[in-house]
Amino acid sequence: MIDFDAIPRAALPDLLRRAPKAELHIHIEGSLEPELIFALAERNRLALAYPSVQALRAAYAFSDLQSFLDIYYAGASVLITEPDFYAMGAAYFARAAADHVVHAELFFDPQTHTERGIDIGVVIAGLARACADAKTRYGIDAALILCFLRHLSEDAALATLAQALPWRQHLLGVGLDSSELGHPPQKFARVFARARALGLRLVAHAGEEGPPAYIESALDVLQVERIDHGVRCLESPALVERLAALRMPLTVCPLSNVKLRVFDRLADHKLPALLDAGLCACVNSDDPAYFGGYINDNLVQTFAALPQLGPAQAYRLLRNSFEASFCGEGQRSAWIAELDAAFVAAAQH
Repeated sequence: MIDFDAIPRAALPDLLRRAPKAELHIHIEGSLEPELIFALAERNRLALAYPSVQALRAAYAFSDLQSFLDIYYAGASVLITEPDFYAMGAAYFARAAADHVVHAELFFDPQTHTERGIDIGVVIAGLARACADAKTRYGIDAALILCFLRHLSEDAALATLAQALPWRQHLLGVGLDSSELGHPPQKFARVFARARALGLRLVAHAGEEGPPAYIESALDVLQVERIDHGVRCLESPALVERLAALRMPLTVCPLSNVKLRVFDRLADHKLPALLDAGLCACVNSDDPAYFGGYINDNLVQTFAALPQLGPAQAYRLLRNSFEASFCGEGQRSAWIAELDAAFVAAAQH
């Protein structure tokens, strides 16, 4: 039994940083820092629209999801070769290890690259090698989730899934991302049914900018096992009740939500309400290079902005990250035991 009342609030930032955690909502292309973008552009002899790292970083002022996606896709254009994709993955894992991430399920967007003429095998091979090295170097258990771009057609998604099948052993599951408004989950019913038949795990972005009905569609039509974002579920009490009863995970990304104007300020974030409703929410970084922070930045800044969150909520969010993950039961139990030990030690100091 953990005595949460014995953990002083002043100890929370350090506890959040060093506690083991899983990251379940990280777009690997969104971890591409400006410095690496410029290095890869130079390596591949590509001209960028920005004169310097500083100028590119200064452009990260977004008014909504689409304004972010425009610059996100431009940044990804420097990824050409398998070593480029490896370098991007390796850079993320170095940061994840420093943040005490022990399990990561990485989203990647193959269509962002295949639309530019990059072979899907180049993408997957580079990222899979980075995942394997993360296990050897840092002990991080990592896997890949192939995401379909929802602003493209379902036929394009089906073709992408077919192209990826020779590398099936490297894929944990499929997801759905990019422009949400106007592209409801049911648009991708066939490709998710195909992925389910192949034994892939299913997740989808829903309820970030889209309405609660998109979350319901992701559950009912796509039959997903996890909702990415999902913060707008609070607009529908019946949906909240359903999500709580299902213990349906929500991979919440606080800094992203503020950067993309879902909430005006971190202090306005609805994470406390999600937890109060008994939802299986966890904190993630989304596109950390663009949104101002990796997973520990999201945790520490969110707890600083929301004083109603304390040690009990910190524990719940971190435990939820393991409960929501697609890891094996034995590994999940071992990580939760490590998490318990970290909080027990904090309570005894």
